[in-house]
Amino acid sequence: MDQWFDEYAESHQHKTNQLIHKICVPLIYFSIIGLLMSINTAFLQKIIGLKNPLIENWATVISILILVFYLRLSFTVFFKMFVFTVLSIIGNYYIANSFNLLYVSISIFIITWIGQFYGHHLEGKKPSFFKDLQFLLIGPPWVLKKMFGKK
Repeated sequence: MDQWFDEYAESHQHKTNQLIHKICVPLIYFSIIGLLMSINTAFLQKIIGLKNPLIENWATVISILILVFYLRLSFTVFFKMFVFTVLSIIGNYYIANSFNLLYVSISIFIITWIGQFYGHHLEGKKPSFFKDLQFLLIGPPWVLKKMFGKK
């Protein structure tokens, strides 16, 4: 985990870029959960049969796979990302009850990626995921570490 964080940190030294990441990375993760929750779940409901929108959605299915990735790296990272994922699913569920979740998620996703690329423009370095797509999964726990101390 330290190797991933150290390499990720190389292109995240500028204080403004770090601040932008602290805001945008969690919102990007949140918006991706919302985008996944916007996908029709009829197929999942036939397989699982619970008809619980908090469990039977594509965000939960994909999140399980992503959480396995985190568990292989570190239990602490897994736990923090599990909590953040559950909060993201619950938050998106409540947004979906009042707004069009797809449109809200797309808007958040686009605005926050603009912020990310602006931060990297200030940094003068390309985003880490241009080197390795796995860095898209390293960003959220790296931000949590920056915000809350330990990995």
